[in-house]
Parts: sequence; structure tokens; C-alpha cells
Amino acid sequence: MHLPIALVICVALGTLASSAQSTTRLSASKVNDYGVTYTLPLTRFQVTLAAEKTVKTPGEFARYAGKYLNATPILHPSVSWRLTEAVIAPDSYADPDELYLVTFRNGDGTYINLTDLGTPLSINDETYTGETPDIDLPVNIPPKPTILELPVARQAVTADMIQSKSVAKKAELAAAKIYELRANRNEIITGQADGMPADGEAMKLALEQINAQEEALTAMFLGTVQTSVEVKTFTAGVPDDGAPGRSVIARLSALDGIVDADDLSGAPIYFSVLEKSRGQLPLTDKGQPRPFPRGGVAYRIPGTAEVSVSYDGQTLAEDTFEVAQYGVVYGLDPAMFTAKKAAWGTKNAPSYLHFNPLTGSVSRIGVVGE
Repeated sequence: MHLPIALVICVALGTLASSAQSTTRLSASKVNDYGVTYTLPLTRFQVTLAAEKTVKTPGEFARYAGKYLNATPILHPSVSWRLTEAVIAPDSYADPDELYLVTFRNGDGTYINLTDLGTPLSINDETYTGETPDIDLPVNIPPKPTILELPVARQAVTADMIQSKSVAKKAELAAAKIYELRANRNEIITGQADGMPADGEAMKLALEQINAQEEALTAMFLGTVQTSVEVKTFTAGVPDDGAPGRSVIARLSALDGIVDADDLSGAPIYFSVLEKSRGQLPLTDKGQPRPFPRGGVAYRIPGTAEVSVSYDGQTLAEDTFEVAQYGVVYGLDPAMFTAKKAAWGTKNAPSYLHFNPLTGSVSRIGVVGE
């Protein structure tokens, strides 16, 4: 049965007992007239967006790259962003309009485990932790130092380059050093170098040092490219009326990357929900919807929706999910969750129930101990 919010709070205060982690156990007993309360969940989504940031920086000898290296350098500093990934994860929150009091008559020992939202997780089973999808989410990747920010860049600079006050002369000396390093590498590889490395490991270290110095000097001409990844998560709701809904969940700014939906400096990133099916009540033998059982243990029969994230005309993520808002509420006989006396005087084991914590639907029903 539905309860006014105030009444539900009063009953719950008398029956709450803390359990492990973020679950709460509500026991049916004489103290609370065998009544326990809970609220069914509604569906929402957590949308995680990943954007790659690219920073391009010209080298100090950029205008001499064509002359000495016959290469095209980065000429102007720039920052750019691109969306690389979107992940949609279902989530839930308590439905304030679906509060229930369930009475388990003569139900000593019967209990309901609730999530920290006050939504049902299980009946008569404390081991069940909820079957939520295991989703791999993108992670933030900080920028790595460029080759010019590493000690090898200082090692590659010669004394003549340091003493020279002319940029043109420094570029000439840097180019000469690059070609010298290339010649040294070739001599080591062909075994013609004076003072060859003693063994294979020494040769490897020598070549690595030559390559790193050449890379640093080359970057002084061609410039550097530095990348990183920024990740942000946004909460998206489901339209209550079931109509197709498209909303701006975030934006991508050319300067600041992923920004909030109300920051008009960026282009919109859209979140869309399209209803695919509605939950249906069980039918009687005459094909009529069954009424809600008196005092029933309420659960949700959800519908489904196609959910997607798009940007600049491209779909980044798309999937179909069960959605509580597109479902209906039905109930189970509470007597099945209490022990019953058999004809020969013994007690039959009660049933247990697992809820889907994201939708409030029935995930599994069984008999305790089996």
C-alpha cells in the first residue's frame, strides 16, 4: 500500500538496523506490526565523456627547419580538443511517489535489505549485493613532459650553441650536431666507431642516448606536440512523459575542453532518450490486466529505451537499457516470504527475492536454503 511520506518515515525509524556497507536491514517484528517500508527507484544515467587535448608548440629554430632539415615545422602555438569517448552507465534514485509499506503477518525473521537510497535490494538474503553492470570508464591522462622539458635536451646543447648570441648561428650549430649524431649512430651500428661499446647492453644505452639527443635537437626545429586526456561525468535524466527527449548534457570548448551545458563557449554534446517499449502488467485468464495484490510486495516491471550521446552529427555511444519510468508497478504475495507450517507440523522455508537495484524489477526468486 502507498503511505504518506510522514507515516513512512515514522515506521522506518522504528525498524532501521544498520548492515554491512551501505545497505540497511529492515526486520518485520511485533515492534512494528510486521511492517517494513521502502521506495522504488527511478532511472537516470551517468554519462562519462573523454576529450583529448593537443598542445602544439613551435621550436625556437622553426624558421630554419626547411633550410637545414628539409622539413615542415609547427609555426604557430595552438591548443585543440576532440571528443574521443562517451560511456553511458545506468543509475537510479528514489521515487518519492512510490513509497510502500509491506506487512509480513506472522513474519518473525523476515527482512528487507535496502540500498542507501531506501530502495529494495533483497528480501531474506543478506548476501546479495546487486547485479549492476561492470563498465570500463575512461580515465584522466595527464600530459607527459615533452622531449625539450627532459634533461636530455640540455645534454644535447653544445657549448658553442650556448655561447652564440645569434639564433641563426645556434640553428646552424644545432643542425650540425644532428648530422654528427646520425653519423655516430651509423658508425656504431656498422661496427666502425672508435671505442665501440663493450657489449650489447652498452651499445643499446649508447644508441638510446644518441636517439634522445637527436630527438631533442630536432624538436628545436620542428616543435613539440603534447597530448593529454580529460574525463568528466554528467548526470542525465529521463523524460517523464515518455516523449523522445534530446538535451544538451555538456559542451566542447576549443579552449577549455569539456564544459557545462550552460557554458556557451562550446559546441553542444547531446544526450538522447527514445522509448522502445513499455512495461506491461500480468494478464488474467480473460486477458485483463491483473490488479495490484492487496498488501503486495511492490516491484517494477520496467520498459526499455534507446539512449545515445552525439556530437557534431556523430554518435559517440548508443545502447538500450531498462528504464523504470517506462514501466508499471505490480506486487507479490507477502505470505511467500514468511515460514509456513506444513500439514505435518513442520515449517516450510520462506522465499527470498533479489531486486534489480537500478529499476526495482525482480531479478531472482527462490527458496531460502536451496
